[in-house]
Parts: sequence; C-alpha cells; structure tokens
Amino acid sequence: MNVLLIGSGGRENALAWKLSQSPLLTKLFIAPGNAGTSTFGENIRLNISTFDEIKLFVLNNHINLVLVGPEQPLVDGIHDFFLSDTDLKNIPVIGPQKAGAMLEGSKDFAKHFMIKHNIPTAKYQSFSKDRLNEGFAFLETLKAPFVLKADGLAAGKGVIILDDLNEAKETLKEMLNGKFGQASSKVVIEEFLKGIELSVFALTDGKSYKILPEAKDYKRIGEGDAGLNTGGMGAVSPVPFADKIFMKKIEDKIIIPTIVGLQKDKINYKGFIFFGLIKVDNEPFVIEYNVRLGDPETEVVVPRIKSDLLELLIHAGKGTLNQSILEIDSRAVSTIMLVSGGYPGEYENGKKISNLNLVIDSLLFHAGTKTENSEIVTNGGRVLAITSYGKTIFDALEKSLKNAKIIEFSGKYFRKDIGFDLK
Repeated sequence: MNVLLIGSGGRENALAWKLSQSPLLTKLFIAPGNAGTSTFGENIRLNISTFDEIKLFVLNNHINLVLVGPEQPLVDGIHDFFLSDTDLKNIPVIGPQKAGAMLEGSKDFAKHFMIKHNIPTAKYQSFSKDRLNEGFAFLETLKAPFVLKADGLAAGKGVIILDDLNEAKETLKEMLNGKFGQASSKVVIEEFLKGIELSVFALTDGKSYKILPEAKDYKRIGEGDAGLNTGGMGAVSPVPFADKIFMKKIEDKIIIPTIVGLQKDKINYKGFIFFGLIKVDNEPFVIEYNVRLGDPETEVVVPRIKSDLLELLIHAGKGTLNQSILEIDSRAVSTIMLVSGGYPGEYENGKKISNLNLVIDSLLFHAGTKTENSEIVTNGGRVLAITSYGKTIFDALEKSLKNAKIIEFSGKYFRKDIGFDLK
C-alpha cells in the first residue's frame, strides 16, 4: 500500500516513524516533510494548499491512502475535494470533511455544537464588530480572568487571557478590528475555568471509535508555565490524574456525545478528534476541539500505540474500525522540545545541528529541520522533539533531558521542568 502523509512537523515525523513499521506499507511519501521524515519515507515538494497538485501526485504514484497531519488543508476542504473528483473519490482520506473540520476552524461553531449536544464546556457568547458594545457588556458580567478567542484559525496565537477588564475590552476591540486578520472577525468570549488540563484523542470512522493514550502538553515558553504561549514545549503520557474513573467520565460525557452529535448533524467524520480538556472539581470540560492529532502530544501518544497504525487507519477509512484492535504500551513516554533562540518571537533559521548521532535511549522527532549541503539545520521555531520511554513519565523525562543537553545548535533552548505540576 502506498501512503501519502501531508505535513512537515514533529507530528508528521512521529506518524512517519510509526507507519514505516507496518508490514502493509509499500511506500510512504511525506509532503513536504523534514530532515527527520526522510528517514522513514520519501519527502515530496508539494504545495499542500494546491489540491490539483496533490491530485496529480496521488494518481501518478498510485496512492492508496492519504493521512492529513495539519488542520489547514482539512478546513480548506481537501477531503471534500477528493470525494467530488471521479478519479480520487475511492481513495480514503483520514481527516474530516470541511463540515467536520469546522470543529477546529470555527470556535463559535464548536461551542454551538457542544451546547447543542449537552457536552460540558464554559459558558460563552460570540461577537462581531457591529456588536462591540454588547461584547463589552458581556465582559462586565464575567469574573477575571477574561478569555478571548479568535473564531478562526490563528496559528495557535488566537487565544488571549487577561486579568484586567479594561485591557480585555481594548483587546476585544483590537481583535475585531483585525488583530488576527479574518480569523478574529468574530470573537468568542468565555468564562474562565480553573483546573488542570489534559488532551485526549480518538480515532473514528464516523460510527465507532478508539480512544488513544491521553497526554498533557506544556504550552508556555518559560519554566513554571510562565511567558508567552508556544506550539508546545513538551508533553507526557500517561497523565497521572486521568485514572480509569475519570477517563470513563470523559468517554461518557464528552467522547460519545461528540460522536453521536456528529451523526445527528449528518457530519460524516473519518479521522482523529483532539479533545482539549480541563478537569474542574473532578469533572471534565471541553476547552476546544482540534480535528487532527496535537503536536507535541503526537510525539508521546503514537509511541504508546502497539497496534499497527496503518491497519487502524485503513479500518477508519473503510468504516470498519469496530473490527480492529487497539493495543497500548504500558510504558510511560515523555518528550522535550528543543526550540530556536527567540521563539515564539523572532528567530533565525539555518543553524547547524550537531551531536544527533550521540543520542542514546531516545527517539528524535524532527519538527523544524531541513537538510542543507548534507548537513541538518534548523528550519523553524520548534526544532526537535526528544522522546523517551520509561517506567514513569519522570524516568522518561530524565532520559530526554540528558539528550537535550547533548544536542547542539546556536540559540538552543528547552524547558527543564516538563511535568512539574504532576509530581
């Protein structure tokens, strides 16, 4: 079977690593990939936003399945493009159609979906520019901190949490006036939920589902969860407080109602669902949906899947996921992200990465790298995810920390306290 994996980050490197182990795989192509994915398949220079270009490649290379890593092509309708094309319609695409991708593509859509299907979430209202004063009035009904979310995709930067009411009002005005472009032409204002967060993932064929290992990621750049938000500085799995009783609550109150809600709304969903959750007084609430696997959570979730991932994806595409078996590795997995100096602000690319060959007892998943003149260099804010197995998440973190110190590139930075709040 020939597989096309779309994406270029640490998530795609982890997926390529796992897919390459399948006896069902003939050839793996990654578009566009990075220096790490090239170890497990062939990197292809494709413009992933140009679906006609993807079609030509799929047909010329006899692709049997397409796995979409990032959210943008899904929100843009790549799955719908395949279904509407006579030559492509029988090739399974793992990732929802545009209607399902709206769970991530529009915060307002997602919140409305949750309320409609009685899925626990924070109370909210949405506002456009012509309702600015109503937005001010709603903020006045809430207690600090104030949560403002750009409705559309904003590259992970569209959520702002503020303690001061006047600052929140000014930020709302800025967002509605184009702070995040079209993404903030509508803004969702939510009540703030105080608790501890975790990420839960499910693979669904639209009817049945498999719950993947849960994870907890760390978004802030600074230790102790200080500073600016990033794409993620590290992650751990399993999550100690997510015991069987709590996970059963998540399944009964959130996962099942989501799958059933999609069916009721006649949204045919085949792919991954990311549930961004928060535990409040021992009850789970949904903060957000994503319509793909998270990053860096994938770098700890995928290594814990013992089953053949490609076989699971084939079943998801066929609508026979209930006939598959998901086996989970009992070992803990942790990852630490090495990032470029200056990230998440301005940073420089092209820094030579050395000592990769000295890494022992860890998996290296490349996130922002490329090969230049036979050398691996930095090519992004988040550069490398160092993933390790261990008896506990802290045993695993110890291995990742050791290797984080070994790898070298100019401006290298990483957090040394991943998992600090779980001790």
